[in-house]
Amino acid sequence: MNTLPEARDLNLCLCHSCGLACDMSNEPHTCERCDAPLHRRKTNSLTRTWAYLLAALVFYIPANLLPVMNTSMFGSGADSTIIGGVLEFWEHGAWDIALIIFIASIAVPGVKFVALSLLLVTAQRGSLWARKERSQLYRFVELIGYWSMLDVIVVALVAALVKFQALGDIEPRAGILFFGMVVVLTMLSAMSFDPRLIWDNRQTEEVMDAIASH
Repeated sequence: MNTLPEARDLNLCLCHSCGLACDMSNEPHTCERCDAPLHRRKTNSLTRTWAYLLAALVFYIPANLLPVMNTSMFGSGADSTIIGGVLEFWEHGAWDIALIIFIASIAVPGVKFVALSLLLVTAQRGSLWARKERSQLYRFVELIGYWSMLDVIVVALVAALVKFQALGDIEPRAGILFFGMVVVLTMLSAMSFDPRLIWDNRQTEEVMDAIASH
C-alpha cells in the first residue's frame, strides 16, 4: 500500500498562526506572511508532557485532601474538601451544583490523567494501535480542558450569593489553590503533547503493510 507524502517529506512546515505552508529549505525561523515563529515539531514534547502531568498528579493529592472552602452559617463554621463540598451541596438539595463540581473536580481531572498517560505510553512505544481513535482522544482532552476551572467559578459564585443574601460567609482555603495548579498543569501537559507522534512510526507501518499484502 502506497503511503501519501507528509509535510516533512515535502520540506514544508505549517504556520500555527496563519496556516501558511512554509518552505523550510532555507530553515527560516519565522513565517514569511505573519512573522510567527516556525516549529517543525514541539520541542521535547514527551519529556515536557510527562513533567507537567506528574507535577499535576502531585498537586492533585493535596487538592483533594485539603479544604477548598470554609462555610460559616449562623455563627458556626466548617471546612470542606472537594468531596465534602459535593456531599454538602447534595444534602442541601443543590444537586445541580454538586454534580457540576463533581464532574469538573473529580471526573475531568481523572479522565485527563488516564487519557494523557495512555497517549504518552503508546507514543513512546511507537504503537500502531487505534491511532485514529487516539487522535480523537487527544482532541477530546483539549476540549474538556477548557471547562476544568468550572468548579472554581461555581464556588466563587456561591460565595458571592451567600454573602449578598447575608446568609453567612464562605472563604477559600488552600485546597482551591492546589486544584487551580492541577488545572493549569494538566492544560500545559495537553498543550505540550504533539499528536503527530501518534502517526510517526512509518517504518513499522510499512513493514506491517508489506506483511498484510502477502
